[in-house]
Amino acid sequence: MRNPSKKAESRTRLLVLSAMFAALTAVCAQVTIPIGAVPVSLSLLPVLLCGALLPPRYAALSMGAYLLMGLAGVPVFSGLGAGPGKLFGVTGGYLIGYLPCAWLTAFLLRQEKPWWHQALAMAAGVLSCYAFGTAWFMATKQMALLPSLSVCVFPFLPFDALKIALAILLVRLVGERLKGLR
Repeated sequence: MRNPSKKAESRTRLLVLSAMFAALTAVCAQVTIPIGAVPVSLSLLPVLLCGALLPPRYAALSMGAYLLMGLAGVPVFSGLGAGPGKLFGVTGGYLIGYLPCAWLTAFLLRQEKPWWHQALAMAAGVLSCYAFGTAWFMATKQMALLPSLSVCVFPFLPFDALKIALAILLVRLVGERLKGLR
C-alpha cells in the first residue's frame, strides 16, 4: 500500500507540472511565424510534451487550465489574444483541440515507449487537434473539406512534424527526471 503522504506529494507535483505546462503553452503561443491566414505557432510543442510526460487526466487538466485562462481574458493565445471571441472564433477549434491532443498523446504513452511509438502517439494527438480545428473552421467559414485542409492543415504538416521530433528529443532529455509520474 502506498504511503498517503507520498501519494499527496505525487499529486501536488503533477498539479504543479500541469500548471507549468499551461504556462509554457501560453509563452510558446506567442512565438509565431505568419504564413497566411493562420500563423504557425509554437504552442503545439508544449501540448505534445504535456501529453508525453503527464498522465492523461493531468495532461487534459493542463490544457483545460490554459483554455480557461484564455477564456477568462488572460492574453495566453497567439498574438496575446484572449476571450471568448478568440476561443470561439474561426480558429478556436484548434485551441480546443489541444485538450484531446494532450489527452490522447498521454493515453497512448502511459508507459515508456520507443521513439517511434512516441512519434505515432504524438501524430495521433496532432490529428485529433486537426480534426477538431478543421471541423470548427469548416462550420464557421462554411467551407468544404479540401479547401479547409488546404488552408488549415497542409501548410502546417512540416512544422508539426518538426514539433513532434523536437518533443521526442525533449522527452528523452527531461523524461528521466520525471520518471514515476505515470
